[in-house]
Amino acid sequence: MCGELPPPLSCPRLKRTIFITGTDTGAGKTVLTALLAAFLRERGMKVAAFKPLCSGGRDDAQQIFTALGGALTLDEINPWHFRAAIAPLPAARREKKSITRAQVLTHIRAIREKFNITLVEGAGGLLSPLGKKIDSRDLLVALRATPIIVAQNKLGAVNHVLLTLAALPESYRVKTKIVLMSPAKPDSATATNAELLGEFFPLEKISTLPWLGKKFALATALKNPRVRRTLQKLF
Repeated sequence: MCGELPPPLSCPRLKRTIFITGTDTGAGKTVLTALLAAFLRERGMKVAAFKPLCSGGRDDAQQIFTALGGALTLDEINPWHFRAAIAPLPAARREKKSITRAQVLTHIRAIREKFNITLVEGAGGLLSPLGKKIDSRDLLVALRATPIIVAQNKLGAVNHVLLTLAALPESYRVKTKIVLMSPAKPDSATATNAELLGEFFPLEKISTLPWLGKKFALATALKNPRVRRTLQKLF
């Protein structure tokens, strides 16, 4: 039934907000956000996606813009961006700017009303400072979003994922899903991380994505059966 969660793909009128956070910067959040946006659009969903704050360049926002196929402008996707390649809070301070929680939430809420699915990508890890007294956890809770934690599938991932889970409120932790992003060069832990995490968190909520390359075509990636299985599993 469409009044029951999950699956939005069978309930086109159901509105959902998904928050993609990571264990660290460079975990693969943008790759997953872009893949999800393109995949859901392919399935006929009206999708909005945001990278509300970023610093050190807008490449991530550009990738999301491409995945949305023009549904939102670059400035709608990424309204706040700063030059310094550091956390958004100190980067904004260098430019004598200040971003508040209310500003970010107002921007996202005003646009998401027009869409079935809203994807919001954080910057850095869950607790990385984004603005004045605001981090990804604050946004996630205020938006009542379903969390997806992204981590590089390498040595140390289990600890980083468990710490991120512990930082989430219990009511959000239980609906979280985890995606392990395969690195270009797997290490000794890559093959065992998912199974080990499954001893602490439901294994059916843990997925992996193959290495797609530093630069990849979304259309090609979406033809990969492993990619499609993972994206389907997230919903």
